[in-house]
Amino acid sequence: MAVDAELSICIFNGYPQKSRDKFDQSNVGHPHNFYRDFLTQYVPNANVDVLFVADLGVGLPTGAGLTSYDGYIWTGSDLTIYHHDDPRVIRQIELAQAIYQAGVPSYGSCWGVQMAAVAAGGEVQLNPNGREWGIGRNIQQTDAGKESRLLRGKPEHFDGFEMHLDHVTKLPPGATLLATNGHTRVQALAVKYKQGVFWATQYHPEYNLYEMARLIAARAAPLVREGFFENKATVQAYADKMNALSQNPDSAELRREMQVGEDILGVEIRQQELRNWIDRLVLPTKYPSTK
Repeated sequence: MAVDAELSICIFNGYPQKSRDKFDQSNVGHPHNFYRDFLTQYVPNANVDVLFVADLGVGLPTGAGLTSYDGYIWTGSDLTIYHHDDPRVIRQIELAQAIYQAGVPSYGSCWGVQMAAVAAGGEVQLNPNGREWGIGRNIQQTDAGKESRLLRGKPEHFDGFEMHLDHVTKLPPGATLLATNGHTRVQALAVKYKQGVFWATQYHPEYNLYEMARLIAARAAPLVREGFFENKATVQAYADKMNALSQNPDSAELRREMQVGEDILGVEIRQQELRNWIDRLVLPTKYPSTK
């Protein structure tokens, strides 16, 4: 059910220009559009802006301008957050810290969970388990997660879309681990830091089968190089089956073959975190009487 509220939300796309150009060349969707689509459906009266925060020439909100938004959403990125000599990274960390100080709620996926941790004093490193890609399996809520507002209404065990090499290795003070799996310890967390709160997931509630199929096809070279597929043709075949399931979600055969259930197929489960962020963090912060 759509929320009748006039919110102002800013989406931060963390990919640099060259990477966004490659998305276009490879027929890959842009993640800020996935978030914008969600907001259009769920909060149709919201004003939504997009900033490409990895681009050094793009001005970032500062001072009183930070509180002109009711919430900030962070997309993924192919930058590396522990490359502290990269100004494209540093400006984003400093922005996240300023938003914490301003007390405006944030949500993020993938790069977003790493940003939530690092900006508050946590650490991120290359995952020794290698890439987690496609569908992250058997994500489990921690005891704290079962009581959390972020995961309220989510199954205790679920799958989620993933495409990452790095992972959070040290939680910052004020962070609560909400979900984990065998590949990546920090799959979801909530961080309270300074005046703000940042809810984040390593997995991608904003993706769907069609968009993940396009991303997998575009990542064929590293997926082959890292040993997940024999060649690019087998990557494409896998992506084609994932896309076929997106077009025929009732196919029991494709569901079995791809090992996909309603937690991946339906927005009711897959996007629960996004609805919870709006309902249980953004709206109560803007309208304290709704808490």
